Amino acid sequence: MRAPRTLRARLTAGLVLLLALASLAVGVTTSLALQAFLVGRLDQQLVASGGRFAASLEHDEDSDGDNRPDTRGQSDGTFGARLMHGRTTTAAVVREQTDEAVPLTAADRNALAALPRDGGGHGIRLSALGSYRVVAVAGDDGDTLITGMPLHRVEETVHRLELVEAVVFGTALVVTGVAGAAWVRLSLRPLRRVAATAAEVTELPLASGEFAMPAPVPDTDTRTEVGQVGAALNRMLGHVGDALAQRRASEQRLRHFAADAGHELRTPVATVRAHAELALRHPGPVPGEVRHALQRIQSETQRMSGLVDDLLLLARLDAGRPLAREAADLTRLALDAVDDARVAAPGHHWLLDLPEEPVTVTGDEHRLHQVIANLLANARTHTPSGTDVTLSITASPAGTELTVTDNGPGIPEALQPEVFQRFTRADHNRSRASGSTGLGLAIVEAVVTAHGGTVGVTSRPGHTAFRVRLPAPRQEPSVPES
Repeated sequence: MRAPRTLRARLTAGLVLLLALASLAVGVTTSLALQAFLVGRLDQQLVASGGRFAASLEHDEDSDGDNRPDTRGQSDGTFGARLMHGRTTTAAVVREQTDEAVPLTAADRNALAALPRDGGGHGIRLSALGSYRVVAVAGDDGDTLITGMPLHRVEETVHRLELVEAVVFGTALVVTGVAGAAWVRLSLRPLRRVAATAAEVTELPLASGEFAMPAPVPDTDTRTEVGQVGAALNRMLGHVGDALAQRRASEQRLRHFAADAGHELRTPVATVRAHAELALRHPGPVPGEVRHALQRIQSETQRMSGLVDDLLLLARLDAGRPLAREAADLTRLALDAVDDARVAAPGHHWLLDLPEEPVTVTGDEHRLHQVIANLLANARTHTPSGTDVTLSITASPAGTELTVTDNGPGIPEALQPEVFQRFTRADHNRSRASGSTGLGLAIVEAVVTAHGGTVGVTSRPGHTAFRVRLPAPRQEPSVPES
């Protein structure tokens, strides 16, 4: 049997168990006390009789001269026996104001002979009569006179009391269990409100920052345990709400700063790049050191321009700006992206696994092309020459899945949970040799999420797969022709 788990069940079970133990203690005590009282009264009657019935078994004679016991005033079932020198000479029992001989077994005779002649009551069981309470006293002739009364009346009375107690206590336990469960349920109602509020908090999208904190718990009486929990929960909710509000405000300031910085940087970066290109086109002789410096300036400005564009795109996506929603041929985008990758990294083996029919999705064609290009660029950047990179597309009624797989060295396991975070790099020294800004995969996740899809990665040495899942295009309701 399983132990109750809920607090309400445990409190109710504990209450019923304590009442059951108390009822058992009361029942046992009253039964033993009643039995002791009735046996004591029985001993008093036996002592008051003084062994008269046992003495009359051999000393009274009837009108015919026969020995007849004196049964006058004796209760039905009274037992009498006379022992001489430890041997039972006669034994009888009163039945309807007359005596009746009692057959005794050897065990009965031994039990009667072992009774002390102290005038006190002792329990004995006779094979022909059952349980008896007997008193043994010394007779005038040096014999032993034993008088006894049956115990079945005492046992019946005690059993009747036990039956009444069982019915009464059983009914009390049932009533107490039902009433106790209702009372505990009513008493724990404030705790259920606290639990409901806590459960509501766990369902809030705290990571997104777009939520409303639940109403405070009304039970805040610090004189009660539940009130103390409610007050503590309200304070905790207040602290959590303040912290999340501050975090949201900080994120908004950071997004605005990124957007503003991007806008402000685009013009000077473009100006520096234009001046570097203009200087490189100068028809006159240019010293080699100066030409090299100008080429480095042009390269870094190109890289900075791309970084600014990426930051601006992420800022727009974070701000929730909607993307274009139009039919986009994903198959054509994949072909164009792989052609560009072959030109950028001819040492890699670029493979395609596309369905026979073109796959069309609903979304921003330019951004979807950027997703594919970033995934291919990530494979090109982080795998050595000669690596096989496969781009596959599968379509189903549930949606479209685009997968980029390579057999390169893989992504370190510690880096996989944060691979889609911004400025995440495999080279922790942040070397610029690879040309990675750390924003490519972050843009992939932001664009895919804006399209209502998901992106994930599985990687081990020799196999890395990025999977993009896009929802199926929504079917517009057809308009019947008139």
